[in-house]
Amino acid sequence: MAFSFDAFYGRSMVGGEFCRFGVLTASDRASSGDYEDLSGPAIENFINEALASQWEVIRVIVPDEKSEIEKALCDLADKQECSVIVTTGGTGPAPRDVTPEATEAVCDRMLPGFGEQMRNISLKYVPTATLSRQTAGIRGKSLIINLPGSPRSIREILDEVFAAVPYCVDLIGGPYITTHSEVVESFRPVHARRE
Repeated sequence: MAFSFDAFYGRSMVGGEFCRFGVLTASDRASSGDYEDLSGPAIENFINEALASQWEVIRVIVPDEKSEIEKALCDLADKQECSVIVTTGGTGPAPRDVTPEATEAVCDRMLPGFGEQMRNISLKYVPTATLSRQTAGIRGKSLIINLPGSPRSIREILDEVFAAVPYCVDLIGGPYITTHSEVVESFRPVHARRE
């Protein structure tokens, strides 16, 4: 891995449990230091605004190499025990865009509904959203979601799809994540809600 660091944000717990997030940026230029990673911090900023429960982020930057992305995803899921892993970059049709292939290679099961919804959201803003190959899947007790590389698109997508993330994490055996409803209203069926 080219670069990684941990960042813990101690916040008062509001009706939830501690959750570790992995944020993986796939970028040749960012991993070599030629380009400042803006996408990883954009994801972290969203988490900071949206989560009411305590959380920690482990950020990793790797080149657009399938084997490197796979290795980083496995490390974040299996060793770092991240309940949610959000990737950014490498989701287009260019030859070096291999994040979806790496994600599919390491996942036990895929969740195509995330990719469908993410493209629908982006189509409201740009016609080129049809070129995106974003996907999501589950590895063990980790939910892995692919996002595009644009910080603007990241926010547009997370504002809508994150509502389904806490309940998905519940279903795969992860922590009970709570959100600030004014940022994102997470959805759970009545029987799955905690008072």
